[in-house]
Amino acid sequence: MSTAFIWHNGRIKPWAEATVHVGAHALHYGSSVFEGERVYATPRGPAYFRLAEHTRRLFESASVYEIEIGYSEAEINAACKELIRANRLDSAYVRPIVFRGADGLGVLPKPGSPVEVAIMALEWGAYLGDAREHGADVCVSSWHRPAPNTFPSWAKAGGNYLSSQLIAFEARRGGYAEGIALGCNGLLSEGAGENLFLVKRGRLLTPPTSAGILAGITRDSVITLAEAMGLRVEERDLPREALYSADEVFMTGTAAEITPVRSVDRKPVGEGRPGPITRALQQAFFGLFDGSTADRWGWLDVVEPSSAEAAASEGRDASAPARAPRTERAAAMEASA
Repeated sequence: MSTAFIWHNGRIKPWAEATVHVGAHALHYGSSVFEGERVYATPRGPAYFRLAEHTRRLFESASVYEIEIGYSEAEINAACKELIRANRLDSAYVRPIVFRGADGLGVLPKPGSPVEVAIMALEWGAYLGDAREHGADVCVSSWHRPAPNTFPSWAKAGGNYLSSQLIAFEARRGGYAEGIALGCNGLLSEGAGENLFLVKRGRLLTPPTSAGILAGITRDSVITLAEAMGLRVEERDLPREALYSADEVFMTGTAAEITPVRSVDRKPVGEGRPGPITRALQQAFFGLFDGSTADRWGWLDVVEPSSAEAAASEGRDASAPARAPRTERAAAMEASA
């Protein structure tokens, strides 16, 4: 999985040239924060889904771990768009990541230790394969999410996903597509990489943000779409057995989008296939990208063509994809290299 270009420390460079030292603090201690974003092909061209909100959360996550990103939110947004143009992608999964670089092996980073920033963009389809259409078979994991006073679950940090790996490994060994974790209180939390929704008698139920979950942007989008459709949404504590008596269950996330669940622990959910409310929400969500759902919330951020590409389309002289604007920090890093 690769594309021609990657954005790394202030400039577009060939994928193979985006390298990191083995002494990087993030490699040893998990000191990275990141985002997962989607670009969709729309009638107006490739468009990011809620780019500003993803970038804001990236900065909030970095703040929790006292990581100084070194770029403004506007610069990161511009770089995300520039990368899509450079790789000439119509749709993509995009991964901005901020991590502590190499500067000693102590757990506590030194003051002023280097911070690196990279953005990757890949062509990536449905996260759980055909489960988006037919439903996923999932299990409740024996691994629980950590308590709120251990790891901050609202921060999308690399180290948090060691827990997710254990959940996903266990699910795969059992022949399931995904695993669902309970929180430290024994109540429902979330999937290995997705938020969780249940439908019961026409109501939409989801664990609260206090349940050790990542407060997902797709989760928030689904709540907004559901309320716009007149559905009642309740964020509340839910026991494990709620999964077995639900009419419908689905999972959400940037990668997973809206993925129905057809069975939990080999017990069928509802009629064992995606239900009507799940289907209606999928239709409303994906309709944002083909224009059948009005973007009332300004969630789509169209990637406009560069001036060079615009000139080429008009038959004027055009150069190769331009580099992303160099910041003072990027220039200083190159000078010291």
